[in-house]
Amino acid sequence: MLYDQSPHIENRTKLIHDHLYLVDIIARRMVTQVPAFMNRDDIKSAGMLGLLDAANKFDPAKNILFKTFAEYRIRGAILDEMRKLDWFSRSLRDKQNKIGRTISDLEMQLGRDPEDPEIARAMNMSLDEYRSILIEVSHLGCVSLNETLDHSEEGRSFLDSLSDDRPQASPGTRIEDQQLTNTIAFVLDQLSEKERLVISLYYYEELTQKEIAEAMELSEGRVSQLHSQALIKLKTKLDARL
Repeated sequence: MLYDQSPHIENRTKLIHDHLYLVDIIARRMVTQVPAFMNRDDIKSAGMLGLLDAANKFDPAKNILFKTFAEYRIRGAILDEMRKLDWFSRSLRDKQNKIGRTISDLEMQLGRDPEDPEIARAMNMSLDEYRSILIEVSHLGCVSLNETLDHSEEGRSFLDSLSDDRPQASPGTRIEDQQLTNTIAFVLDQLSEKERLVISLYYYEELTQKEIAEAMELSEGRVSQLHSQALIKLKTKLDARL
């Protein structure tokens, strides 16, 4: 919905009412990717604040659809709530970034995707220590990919591209979305077979890590490690390409 000027109170109310479904969609997408102390109600409450903020700050002069702007604000409000709870600690960010840089450096040196023992060795730690860190930063990787890929109000997140619930977009937007989807498909193809399977089961089939562990005959801890490592690789590769 577009307006010739900033929306009046009645128009803001309609905007909020017509787009409440976005809060449910984004909350459902993020509920399994946040710390255990944040439940669906917490996420939806933060998302509602984001929708209200979107309705108050929407500027049609920027030629952005309200839905696009609202998705950005809802996701941002949820991430802000997590940051207020000090879940995004500096040490976790540093660990995640160090793993990403190490993997990227090894890929350039080896000309292939590095194995876990090679990554651990490059980080001067044992394999068990490396895999323990992967579990520590597992949720951080998920939330990083909920952030927009290009850090703009028009941007889409990686997870939006895995599961797109949006109505039919304009031809130009569809072309851009297809290019982004092709890039993500290319990056996904560079993951190991087990990493791709975990990502597929978790985001496409919406299985829990426990269910994935049973299906792959692995421990739940190992699935968490594969999931975390896959997301770090995806974020690093997408940042480099985008």
